Amino acid sequence: MKLLPRTIRAKMIAGLLVLLALSCAVLGVATSLAMDRFLLGRIDQQLAGYGIRFAASLEHGEDTRGQARDTFGARLVGGRVTQAAVVSREAALPVRLSSQDEQALAAVPVGGPPETVDLSGLDDYRVRAVPGRDGDVLITGLSLHGVEEAVGRLQLLELSMFTGTIAVAGVAGAVWVRLSLRPLQRIATTARKVSELPLASGEVTLGERVPDTDPRTETGLVGAAFNRMLGHVESALARRHAVEQRLRSFAADASHELRTPLASIRGHAELALRDRGQMSDDIRHALNRIDAESGRMSELVDELLLLVRLDEGRPLAREEVDLTRLAIEATGDARAASPGHLWRLELPEEPVTATGDPLRLHQVLANLLSNAGVHTPDGTTVTVAVRRLPAEVEVSVSDDGPGIPAGLSEEIFERFARADPGRSRATGGAGLGLAIVRAVMAAHGGSVNVRSRPGRTEFRLLLPG
Repeated sequence: MKLLPRTIRAKMIAGLLVLLALSCAVLGVATSLAMDRFLLGRIDQQLAGYGIRFAASLEHGEDTRGQARDTFGARLVGGRVTQAAVVSREAALPVRLSSQDEQALAAVPVGGPPETVDLSGLDDYRVRAVPGRDGDVLITGLSLHGVEEAVGRLQLLELSMFTGTIAVAGVAGAVWVRLSLRPLQRIATTARKVSELPLASGEVTLGERVPDTDPRTETGLVGAAFNRMLGHVESALARRHAVEQRLRSFAADASHELRTPLASIRGHAELALRDRGQMSDDIRHALNRIDAESGRMSELVDELLLLVRLDEGRPLAREEVDLTRLAIEATGDARAASPGHLWRLELPEEPVTATGDPLRLHQVLANLLSNAGVHTPDGTTVTVAVRRLPAEVEVSVSDDGPGIPAGLSEEIFERFARADPGRSRATGGAGLGLAIVRAVMAAHGGSVNVRSRPGRTEFRLLLPG
């Protein structure tokens, strides 16, 4: 099945050659049959002209001069051959026939049309049987060697001509099909260029168009339809980009506007909590909750503002960062926040550095460690490892907890995503931590991926080395 053509060009050329080969085969068979029938007719005419002179001469011993060379003659009496000879240089030479030959000659109808028989000791002969004067049967035959040779030469000539014709047609057909499919190739080239464009986000301009739009041709109709589709896609992407820009602008403006009142609310709550005067427990608890929730809301606003800035492509700080020290500090903070976990470090002997924003890289590592502490039970071992690869730097955070639910390995990096949609605010944040991790890594030209199964979850960070 692998030998079957797959492309339209190959299928068209193969179909053309198959049809041409079939046409040549039919023509060859037809001409060979026609030539064979024509030559047999000539042989039959010659047999009619020769009559039974040679066969009769065998009975009476008459002269065989005037007989064509290889003429065959036989006399049958009672279905048995009594005499048989072949003319050779105008002399009759007796021949010995096998029992099969005698049976074949005896089967020739007397007075009927000529028939072809195969004489094992001689060759194929066209023979005619007529009744003799003494109740015998006289058979005269002419060799078919010349007919077979002529038909064979015709077939060899046709084979040579048809082979050359098919070869020339194959080359010419390949060139013609290639030229005919050139508009379709231009459509494929345009589609490939469009598929290589970054269409996932940002402003997208689809400047590529198919040049062949002639409505009188099939490829022109396809090209025109493809151009219309590109226009619709470009309009849809432009509307999507405009909506994204409005959302980013709204998020940025809302974040800026919310920071001041949130700071004011938190300040007033802290000021009220410092009052040493009489205050009921309910009021103190309410003030504590206001302070805590305003702090959480301020953190959420800061995270949203960071994501907006990263989406807008604002540059980050670029300096040499000691990832080994960063891992030690972040792990120390996580150990203090989640003392019920076992925190381990796997660090090389030499410091591992990378170019980037130290504050944002610390935030990435802190988010991963915070997730490990919040979403795994006490007693879980969390390991932070830093390695230098040939062309990259790797930082991994792994744990032996229950793992991420199946099917959520990619969704957890989306904004406001939750591995456990039903969990309370006390057991998780707003769902922006891993979105920030991916955005910060992308801004550094790196990547983040996760592999998870029950008993083993690993987040792997890769930075340019």
